[in-house]
Amino acid sequence: MVNRRNTSLPAVLASAPLRTIRAEDAGGAYAFPGPELARLADRGQLQRVAHGYYVVVPQDMIGREWVPNLEAAAAGIASAIYGANHAVLMGISAARVLGAIPRALATAVVAVPGQHRPIRLKDRQAVVRFVKRDTDRLDAERIETPLGPAIVTTPEQTVLDLAQRPALGDAPNEVPAAIRMLYERSDHQRLQALAADQRRTASLRRAESWAAPEK
Repeated sequence: MVNRRNTSLPAVLASAPLRTIRAEDAGGAYAFPGPELARLADRGQLQRVAHGYYVVVPQDMIGREWVPNLEAAAAGIASAIYGANHAVLMGISAARVLGAIPRALATAVVAVPGQHRPIRLKDRQAVVRFVKRDTDRLDAERIETPLGPAIVTTPEQTVLDLAQRPALGDAPNEVPAAIRMLYERSDHQRLQALAADQRRTASLRRAESWAAPEK
């Protein structure tokens, strides 16, 4: 039975970007943050998504079965490490958020400004992979997720990224169909300009070949 009394959380937890916090970031609220966060997780107020990473559970889901979707969890973890403005869902994760990949995936891909090892989740069989990129140069937009707004590459940027590295994210069979869908939704002039600016003309040609109607 989950204890529902005193469900208020310290502001540092309740206001965390994408509702995600690391134990080391809770030092201002608790003298011993690790045990305190573990206690809140036991009470159902936090979801332990990975070692040292917790997500604030929505009030109406406390005491019920709940996990954030993989892409939102990945964006939250990356935002806790690098800041919400420097974590960008890309590749298959962007395609998933943009509705171009219907099935749930077991790998999430996030662009970040520094090198970071993959992080395996604790609440499911899944992994978050980080790609070092200049996140300020990515063509991206904010999209609402179950944990709040996250930065996601646009359809145009996602087309180029998928064509550049189709195996990144361990779902290569999903990529051609995702590219076809996103290519149809893209502004083709913007796509051409992005490819030229990022020196990804070859990737654009590959994407165009996959997007071409079958004869």
